[in-house]
Amino acid sequence: MEFLYGLFIAPFADFAFMQRALFGSLMLSLGACPVGVFLMLRRMSLSGDAMAHAILPGAAAGFLLYGLEILPMTVGGLIAGIIVALGAGAVSRFTIQREDASMAAFYLISLAVGVLMVSIRGSSVDLMHVLFGTVLALNNEALILIGGIVVVTLVSLAIFWRALVAECLDPLFLRSVSCMGSPVHFIFLGLVVLNLVGGFQALGTLLSVGLMMLPAAAARFWTVRVEPMCVLAVLIGFASCIAGLLLSYHASLPSGPAIILSAGVVYFCSILFGSRGALRARIVHHRHRTA
Repeated sequence: MEFLYGLFIAPFADFAFMQRALFGSLMLSLGACPVGVFLMLRRMSLSGDAMAHAILPGAAAGFLLYGLEILPMTVGGLIAGIIVALGAGAVSRFTIQREDASMAAFYLISLAVGVLMVSIRGSSVDLMHVLFGTVLALNNEALILIGGIVVVTLVSLAIFWRALVAECLDPLFLRSVSCMGSPVHFIFLGLVVLNLVGGFQALGTLLSVGLMMLPAAAARFWTVRVEPMCVLAVLIGFASCIAGLLLSYHASLPSGPAIILSAGVVYFCSILFGSRGALRARIVHHRHRTA
């Protein structure tokens, strides 16, 4: 028992920075993982990665003006993300270009501008901090910000749940029977930006999308219904954060990558052993052939 306590409980019981990291990462999972499920169902998984890079110029502007301060970098990232989301969405809605192409164009420009802005004033250490985050350095201000984002996300999902599900299944039908099609689309993009900005505080721009998408992708191999998929994605996110932080503590590894790699392990296990995974599909196929 003493060994198990030292392995699983002591890191969180003895160190306040581990407690804040755990609390912040669990809150991120609660908000980001359901959003990731809708991104996946809308076949916009790579758009999440694009949006994660899109917040970089705004965060870099906050860094140039105020240094590594949470609030200015967050506000800057939020403004930049909203501009890119609205711009890419407007291009896809009102021109012949599809959303994936417009998002890719905006994201590449944003990434280049952001890296250039950080490089003008900061060092390579500053750039690594912006790109990969520091979950073990979360303070109370960052936790309050993440908590606010989670509340806004959950309330918005509760209000627009049916419209979001309908747009995933048949967006043309939603637009034909309701005027909510376009507003829901932009509201959803706003939720993506909000959660990526929250994830940026802990995991940086390059890893925040991993916590959003990997649990959602893993949950897809276990269920086909949206509600259980969202719940399972959140639980996978929780488990990944706990496992990643413990791995980071005991093996002296960077905490952000450890969390994402833990989610990656669950993803690959789900591919193999999930109720809709590869092994189950082969077993069912073999039974049909021998029947």
